[in-house]
Amino acid sequence: MSAPSSRADVRGMAFVALMAAVLALCAWITIPLGPVPFTMQNFGIFAALGLLGGRRGSLTVAVYLLLGLVGLPVFSGFGAGPGALLGPTGGFLLGFLASALVYWAVTARWGTAAPIMALAMVLGLAACYALGTVWFLAVYAGGNGTTLAAALTLCVLPYVVPDLIKLGLALVLVRRVGPHLPAHLQP
Repeated sequence: MSAPSSRADVRGMAFVALMAAVLALCAWITIPLGPVPFTMQNFGIFAALGLLGGRRGSLTVAVYLLLGLVGLPVFSGFGAGPGALLGPTGGFLLGFLASALVYWAVTARWGTAAPIMALAMVLGLAACYALGTVWFLAVYAGGNGTTLAAALTLCVLPYVVPDLIKLGLALVLVRRVGPHLPAHLQP
């Protein structure tokens, strides 16, 4: 590997680590609302994806999840460990990775123009909601007769508007900060 490319790789890894730390900070901004807290995690994910692109953004989410899995308190409420990933909101945590992968797939196919990025983020959010709701039904509501409608009312509906606002804020951040990133980091 040549020196310039290895230097770019190190910078890329540093930005992934920085955005994983930002994502952890966003998780700590929490308002408890029943079994699924309101956090700023989606903002952190959307910002990482928009600023770093699908590949590095997905890597950021994977690093974040691995940090939590090994016990660092990076999840909402300073949660960590396998119990957090296997608990009632674990599907939403894993849904973050699904969001990132959907974003990556859409932007890899159609580019990174603002409307495409917005569409990719909305589709990623829908994937997160779907995985999180199914997981919630299986783990939290498993066997107690909770319906899909009840789970959606509890786990998704209160969060749609705030999450869309976070998505919009992330897009504004990407448009303002993105052009100032080194060229090799821009999506």
